[in-house]
Amino acid sequence: MVNAPSYHQAGVDIDAGQALVRAISPLVRKTARPGADPDLGGFGGLFDLKEAGYRDPLLVATSDGVGTKLQLIARSGRHEVAGVDLVAMCVNDLVVQGAEPLFFLDYLATPKLDPAVASALVQGMAEACREAGCALIGGESAEMPGHYRRGDYDLAGFAVGAVERDKLLPRSDVGVGDVVLGLASSGVHANGFSLIRQVMRNQALFLTDPAPFAPEQTLAEALLVPTRIYVRSLLGLFEHDVVKGIAHITGGGLLDNLPRVLPDGVVARIDAGAWQAPAIFLWLYEAGRIAADEMLRVFNCGIGMALVVRAAYADAVVEFLTEKGETVYRLGELVAGDGPPSVRVDGMDG
Repeated sequence: MVNAPSYHQAGVDIDAGQALVRAISPLVRKTARPGADPDLGGFGGLFDLKEAGYRDPLLVATSDGVGTKLQLIARSGRHEVAGVDLVAMCVNDLVVQGAEPLFFLDYLATPKLDPAVASALVQGMAEACREAGCALIGGESAEMPGHYRRGDYDLAGFAVGAVERDKLLPRSDVGVGDVVLGLASSGVHANGFSLIRQVMRNQALFLTDPAPFAPEQTLAEALLVPTRIYVRSLLGLFEHDVVKGIAHITGGGLLDNLPRVLPDGVVARIDAGAWQAPAIFLWLYEAGRIAADEMLRVFNCGIGMALVVRAAYADAVVEFLTEKGETVYRLGELVAGDGPPSVRVDGMDG
């Protein structure tokens, strides 16, 4: 008699998934916050908006991934970075709308569940959730043998936040004369890695090689820096009601993201000399022979967030955010233009 096939023989280990849930539960419980007491094992996560103190809230939801940075992370074994990035890309999208991140969920797909890798990913997520003040209330892992190459995996993140209705950003009074401030990024964050990998191939560089722009580090150490989370700094600023709009500088860079918070008839005039791009971007620009405008559309080029504030409050905002640990640059101002909103960068070469 032929033995009946099993799911395990097909490449899926149900027991490993249950073991993972037990292993990561302590990490998840550490992300508890008012409104949520995470406890894995149910079919859905719960959040109590009333317990969190909201009066007339709007819910804001975001979803994102880590992109092809995952390939470099998987090869280097720095899986915690992927967990941090996954949360950061989502919660930073929430806070630019004035929203406080409330909870986060993840999805992990892999050809075969590796408990050590999965635990490291969740450790990064939990660390980032604590930093952002949101609860990790659930997730899903899927073993998909034959769908992914051995050693690869993919991630998706989902975050929900809340903002009082009258505090939603951007505000309707964004306009000519407002000042644009930039908050420094921690590095490349999680955008543009397809182009980075192409530059690496053209330069015959490996992750274990010294970084050409920082020889004291390997290329892996220099490239795979976790995405900065701006939530606590910006939430503190919102209490003073001085911000009109914020753009998260991700794929599309300053040129495509800043116009998303501007009205028609307005141009953001940015001074290219207002900030010094970190060495990694200068190396990519030169080694990759990438045009300057392409750099500003693909990468954050050292600016992770762009804030629009009333000119009278600009100095106070710079002082406040500096005290919170942010590096702040006065990038430029909003001027009158024709047609759709846009960005003009003065003093840019190439």
